[in-house]
Amino acid sequence: MQNPRDVKTVADAKRIVEERGLSHVKVGLFDNDGVMLGKYMSKAKFFSALENGFAFCDVILGWDSKDQLYDNVNYTGWHTGYPDAPVRILPETCREIPFEDGMLLFMGEFSEQAEALCPRGTLRRVIEKADELGFDVFGALEYEFFMFQETPESAREKGFRNLKPLTPDWFGYSILRNSVHSDLYHQILNLGETMDFPIEGIHTETGPGVIEAAITVDSAINAADKAALFKTFIKVLAQRNELMATFMAKWSGDYPGQSGHIHLSLRNKSDGKSAFYDPDQQNNISKIQRHFIAGQQRLMPEFLPMIAPTVNSYTRLIPGFWAPTDATWGVENRTTALRVIPGSDKSQRVEYRLGSADANPYLSLAAALASGLQGIINEWEPEEQVKGNAYEQQHSPELALPSTLWDAAQKFKQSSATRSMLGDDFVDHYAASREWEEREFRKHITDWEMDRYFEII
Repeated sequence: MQNPRDVKTVADAKRIVEERGLSHVKVGLFDNDGVMLGKYMSKAKFFSALENGFAFCDVILGWDSKDQLYDNVNYTGWHTGYPDAPVRILPETCREIPFEDGMLLFMGEFSEQAEALCPRGTLRRVIEKADELGFDVFGALEYEFFMFQETPESAREKGFRNLKPLTPDWFGYSILRNSVHSDLYHQILNLGETMDFPIEGIHTETGPGVIEAAITVDSAINAADKAALFKTFIKVLAQRNELMATFMAKWSGDYPGQSGHIHLSLRNKSDGKSAFYDPDQQNNISKIQRHFIAGQQRLMPEFLPMIAPTVNSYTRLIPGFWAPTDATWGVENRTTALRVIPGSDKSQRVEYRLGSADANPYLSLAAALASGLQGIINEWEPEEQVKGNAYEQQHSPELALPSTLWDAAQKFKQSSATRSMLGDDFVDHYAASREWEEREFRKHITDWEMDRYFEII
């Protein structure tokens, strides 16, 4: 029987569905916020869609993570009548869903006019720019996420307060915790193998119930697919175990935020060698890697809403909690926004540590890559590397990051670099979606405000 990983073509996709005797398959794609949306589709409809595409109502490009409709975008809205948007199915994304009795999942991406706004399509266009420059792109993402002994119902009954983490106390890298809960860890590892987002390493992080998982490196588009599926199906697996997983950037002021670090490297298409590795230079940093770092550093403030996409993202970016506050870089320095990891031809890379767990993997990877490519194109040089604790040092004002989602969105839409690398349609639409997110937040009264002002003011 055909293995899902061997599916590459339309014919392969049809063959594996027939071999498994499936009457339906699952089809999904990712929206602005990195949320996977989709449906079960009959075999006949799926076979037709493989050849001719199909359509989703374009409202999924025009609403937020709570299904509330944007009122400030041009592509879709009441003014367009919410027509269908065309979608292509990607046979090579075939996965088996292990707990659905042989069910297959295929991913799709928007096409035609909607492709300009599609997160996966946006990343693919940036990768094509790297290809034109003579580079193959490789990436890997790693995520921190909290697990709770809660269900969607219990969390809402509690008003998302006083939630019970899977495990108590601060206990990073704990063999005790991962041995006691080994059944869950093995389920995660097995899920990664079956669904082709293999886990390179997984361990407890510092904080109650927090886990960190590193996904194995792959070509950039595959790395983003793996990360997006990882986030989706970790939440599915948790709920099937009467647990909940959250990838919020910061769910409590008492604990560190949750990161979504991005590891990137370039290899020369001409000879297959690392474009980042030069053993004759200090820390093996090649000229190309130096320019790449410079681009990431200089443009980090402009690409920030793709890396920190929610109001909550900015609660994580404070000193002393393992999240950077300025666009700094250093060698093996975890207090900086960019961490150069010296190694061999195989392992020389840069870690974009600013990324938070709530980011859409396609867009965060696109931002990290696009900004680096701009550095190569313009042959920029980075600022002096930071040595020691970056939080305790003064940095150039140009390296300061916007402190709110609104400010980040303004910088993003005014940037010539974002427009040249991502396209005007995407920049305008995505900036509007982040402005909407901030406006929605302003409508609500927080617990902090009630506690601070209700009686005293």
